[in-house]
Amino acid sequence: MSQELDWGGNPAPLKIEDLTLRDGTQSLFATRMRTEDMLEVVEMMDEAGFWAMEVWGGATFDSMSRFLGEDPWERPRTLRKYAKKTPFAMLLRGQNLVGYRNYADDVAREFVDLSCEAGINVFRVFDALNDYRNFETVVERVKANGQHFQGTICYSLTERRMGGPVFNLEYYLDKAAQLEIMGADSICIKDMAGLIAPYDAYNLVRALKEKCKAPIHLHSHYTSGMACMSMLKAAEAGVDIIDTCIAPFALRTSHPAVEPIMVSLEGTPRDPGLDLKLMLAIGEKLEKVAPKYRDYWMPNKMSTIDTGVLVHQVPGGMISNLVSQLKEAKALHRINEVYQEVAVTRRELGTPPLVTPTSQIVGVQAVLNVLFGKYKMVTNETKGLAYGLYGKTPTKLDPALREKILKGFKYGKDPFDARPADILEPEMDAARARVKDVPGADKFDVMTAAIYDQTGTEYVKIKHGLKPLPAAMKPKTLEDIKAEDAAIAECKKQLKAK
Repeated sequence: MSQELDWGGNPAPLKIEDLTLRDGTQSLFATRMRTEDMLEVVEMMDEAGFWAMEVWGGATFDSMSRFLGEDPWERPRTLRKYAKKTPFAMLLRGQNLVGYRNYADDVAREFVDLSCEAGINVFRVFDALNDYRNFETVVERVKANGQHFQGTICYSLTERRMGGPVFNLEYYLDKAAQLEIMGADSICIKDMAGLIAPYDAYNLVRALKEKCKAPIHLHSHYTSGMACMSMLKAAEAGVDIIDTCIAPFALRTSHPAVEPIMVSLEGTPRDPGLDLKLMLAIGEKLEKVAPKYRDYWMPNKMSTIDTGVLVHQVPGGMISNLVSQLKEAKALHRINEVYQEVAVTRRELGTPPLVTPTSQIVGVQAVLNVLFGKYKMVTNETKGLAYGLYGKTPTKLDPALREKILKGFKYGKDPFDARPADILEPEMDAARARVKDVPGADKFDVMTAAIYDQTGTEYVKIKHGLKPLPAAMKPKTLEDIKAEDAAIAECKKQLKAK
């Protein structure tokens, strides 16, 4: 095999970034995995030879402070005590940081500085609209701290395959060129819905390798079932780094499993050189702890992939949000109408890639359009997107529709064309004021309150003993799981007896 391929002119071993402890648990277990359950495996993973381990960012910050009663700043510090060699990576939503809106520049600068202090080395920075003006502030601080800036292109489609008038090869090459000008240490193709087909992955990686000096990194979810094939074709095209998870936390809406990819490339110039026995041992450890989180992983059908995403292109996390909204409205039977409306609403709102926060904005508005009529009800977030508060959309909104959406909007009807954060006032002083009466609150606590003014401030008070830890935040043990199983078995026994 190695004799038949030129491997895209890249004969070097393929590098692997592991996502098990962040995107893996976020995709399968709603980001509910606790730090204590990571300690044994992270020490083993540190010996594996991964290019990096993603351990932070994304929804981690929100989930830890709001649901787990854990200080999110402590996770990278604690894990670093057990994993001393491998770089730690995080997912950073540009000016959105780890929240769901753009934050003022003073918050963005301080957040990156504190993240570096907490132990983050690789910053995968993305923007939902691929508007790189939303990178400027955070990238300056990543570079100032001497850490790795991974510039990210959110991968999206309007056709079944790459192409058409918007998300074509030229679009991605142009975005990559912009990232190189910004000084990207590597460039990541972020395929959040698992839409990149194997031959599109090959063609895109091959073209990027010819045009870019920076290493190319491919990230793809397994949702559609294509990701493993796409990773292998990307390896043939010369991709430098790919994302995987250890098998128990892989597949479904997570990522390809590392083990079969290792074996597939064994004996070729692209052999990652990782230890399969070690991966299997890590997998055994994860299997033992996974039952604690089974309540968040309840497959409702036989298939481990969602073939529907090949048609509606709605990411897995977005689907769960749509289902939740429709259940609340007692209208779950209209889910197929919503799927169709998502595509229409997305096009009408400027064809944004469907990733946080634009996936939520488009999804909520599509539900409202189905339930109440087209733009009869409009969320503030939709108004912000139409106005330009999130950045420049890939396609332009119809002026008449924009005027309808922005009726009564506090900023007016004329679209905003400048860098989105330019309109925001400084926020750090207000965050300090929220926790000034909390004894022992430090600069990390202030930032927690800045990112989430309500739930973050509430957590800071819990952390420092001003409020009790809610029962819902207390961890579930394996003994609890065994007790639940015993109770269920007894209930079944009694029902059978009747």
